[in-house]
Amino acid sequence: MTNKDYEEICDSIASISPFIRFAGVIGESGELLAYKRRTELIPLLDEKDTQYQFSHIAIKTDLEGFFDKNLGEIEFVWEERKKVQTISFAIKKSRVWVSIDKKVIRSEMLRIIDSCLPIVKKHS
Repeated sequence: MTNKDYEEICDSIASISPFIRFAGVIGESGELLAYKRRTELIPLLDEKDTQYQFSHIAIKTDLEGFFDKNLGEIEFVWEERKKVQTISFAIKKSRVWVSIDKKVIRSEMLRIIDSCLPIVKKHS
């Protein structure tokens, strides 16, 4: 895939909901390939912690591959944290990572996930 593809993924996902804080595509080594951030937001992670987070996602993605044969590939992962909710989707060896405002109701989270799936599948 090209950088333009990655940017298109981020733009499409970011436009799904005004509650989306950040949409990014992370490569298999933890590098940020493209992203879209809501403009008025102050990031929750500084640059160093952001890189640690992306490296962690890359490592987890690699480890999860060991279970794909028995359990099937991961379609998405949804995490609820104290300050933010995140969802991530696999596209080949990359990962799409999306952060969403904490106070979003579950039905909106499910709508966001359901809207992301066709975008991700189109590029898988």
